[in-house]
Order: sequence, then C-alpha cells, then structure tokens
Amino acid sequence: MAVLVITGTGTEVGKTIATAALAATARAAGRSVAVLKAAQTGVGPDEPGDAAEVARLAGDVTAAELARYPDPLAPATAARRAGRAPVHPADVAETAAKLATEHDLVLVEGAGGLLVRFDPAGGTLADAAELLAAPVVIVAPAGLGTLNTTELTARELRRRGLAPLGVVIGSWPAAPGLAARCNLADLPEVAGAPLLGALPEHAGRLAPTAFRAASPGWLAPRLDGTWDAESFTVREGARG
Repeated sequence: MAVLVITGTGTEVGKTIATAALAATARAAGRSVAVLKAAQTGVGPDEPGDAAEVARLAGDVTAAELARYPDPLAPATAARRAGRAPVHPADVAETAAKLATEHDLVLVEGAGGLLVRFDPAGGTLADAAELLAAPVVIVAPAGLGTLNTTELTARELRRRGLAPLGVVIGSWPAAPGLAARCNLADLPEVAGAPLLGALPEHAGRLAPTAFRAASPGWLAPRLDGTWDAESFTVREGARG
C-alpha cells in the first residue's frame, strides 16, 4: 500500500486530523511518509494549510500541496473565482506516484467529499483514486446523518471498482449519544467495509508529542495501529 487516499463524507468531519493520525502511526511503525493535499482552499498565501497541519502533528513527514485558493469553496469554484488554473485528477495522480517512489507511504487528502469538483470538466478525488488504483479510507462523523453519506460514498467507490479500505470516525465524542453508539454497528454494514479507527474529539488540540504517542491507539492494525474495533464497539455501544 504505497498510496492511500483519504476522503471525507463531507466537510468538517475530521479528515485532516485523521490524516495526521495515519501519518503519525505510519511514522511510529518506521515508515517514511508524504502527505499530499490535492487542492487547498480557504487559506491565504502565507497561512498554513492542511498539509502543514498534518506535518505539525505527525512530525517528520513530507508535506505537499498542488494548489491553493483563497476562497473556502469547492476547488473548481475557488480556482475560477481566483482566476487561477484548476487542479486536475491527473495532476494529483502524477504527483502522488512520484512521491511514492521516494516514500513508503503517500497519503492523498481530498477536499470535502469524494465528488467535490477539482476542475471545470468535473474531475474529482475519485478520478484521481481510479488513476492511482489506490485504496480509499472514508472519514465519517459519528452521529446522526452519517449512515447516508457514508453509504453513498462507499457505493460510488464500488461503482468505480474501488472498494473502500474502511471507515475511520473522525471525532468520537466524550459523551456519545444514541445515534453515535448505534452507528458503531451500522457504519461497517452500510459501508461494506470495516471500522478502522475512531479519533477522540479535539484530538487535534493535543500537543504534537502527545498526538504522536496516542495515534496508534486510535487506528486498527490494518493502518499500523493497535485499536480494536470489536472491543471499542462493545464498550462504547453500551454507554448511555
């Protein structure tokens, strides 16, 4: 698994922090890591973007982004409004493949959900994943509404011949409600793929050293971690 694509079911679901945890866990396992942000929106020229945040939390990783646009919009729209060239799926795939020749693992983080448009032709992260023939991790929220968006994302991946590797819950609440607790059993069913981790809420607020030390405990062995989905589901599902 030289390249791993990380998509969210939407915006603000914990995708960047999950990517940082993936990077930190891989580094703890002794692997060299690069993080590629396909298109960064909503930040100025001198502001740190998502790739920089991953590097801050995860430590010694190569951080790269293909383009950035100031408006917090879908990349195709943000590029048009800024009068700048868009990012194309082929650009993402080419850069990720090059990084993979120099690193053990390349994490490609999308912008928002799987089908957010990069360019006027309708190119998406899903197209880049197809070109790379790369496995995809779905980062999903814990609570109400996540089953629909997770299943839609998984169905689109399968339609393209890209079975999802699994689901990571981007922010698990300290006091989970009924929907979140039930979703522990339902998410893998609707995704047709296993739960591969759950990050505690506000994980990104930890000091980098604490974040790196804790990350393997948030992710399953398939992602180099020690997190056990069955015991987590039994323990957390019984709360309340």
